[in-house]
Amino acid sequence: MAIVKEKMKEVIDSQPDDATYEEILRELAFERMVERGLMDSREGRVISDREMGHRIRSWQK
Repeated sequence: MAIVKEKMKEVIDSQPDDATYEEILRELAFERMVERGLMDSREGRVISDREMGHRIRSWQK
């Protein structure tokens, strides 16, 4: 838990002093999405570009 709090503090501290609440939340969410993506990649939870293209096309129907 301390690691999570430290990472959040780093993200918050990296924001400009005039950052809005929404901007900070957006940055925290982005950081989490990147971390989750990297974890998925390390653990082999990936799909090919071809499969992703197929999924996107199926959403557009």
